[in-house]
Amino acid sequence: MSLATRLESLVIRVAQEFNDVRAKAGNLANLTTTDKSSLVAAINELKAAVLASGAIDDSQVATTSTYSSSKIVTLLDALKAEILGGADAAYDTLLEIQQLLQNGTSGLDALLAAVNNRVRFDAAQTLTAAEAAQARSNIGAVAASDVGDTDTDFVAIFEGALL
Repeated sequence: MSLATRLESLVIRVAQEFNDVRAKAGNLANLTTTDKSSLVAAINELKAAVLASGAIDDSQVATTSTYSSSKIVTLLDALKAEILGGADAAYDTLLEIQQLLQNGTSGLDALLAAVNNRVRFDAAQTLTAAEAAQARSNIGAVAASDVGDTDTDFVAIFEGALL
């Protein structure tokens, strides 16, 4: 093989590589940027446009801009802290609260029993004599049987007692 033939093979192979690189880079004329002179120039134009747009604005809430990722994470952390309200780490997820409610009902059962033992004012209630006596004692009341008939006509009794 002659030197000229070898050089021609090299030139053809280099041309194939150039064609592959051009195909991967794309046609610069198809860029939507104003500067179509090179990919670097187009990327720089795009970067400058993003920076100049004010699209990231951590100072205000707006429909035409967004917070930075660090501002978003800070706000989400604050929201989480507000929702948890200082809850113990053992109960700071919905799953942990669900498991507590499903598995550890002794505290809830005690609370429900205490609520069921209250004297109701929103509905009729049947109490044992001991329960009623305790309820009256707690609020300083007397039994209706101790008061007697509240419809008694004391005027009639007085007049009947006059001589």
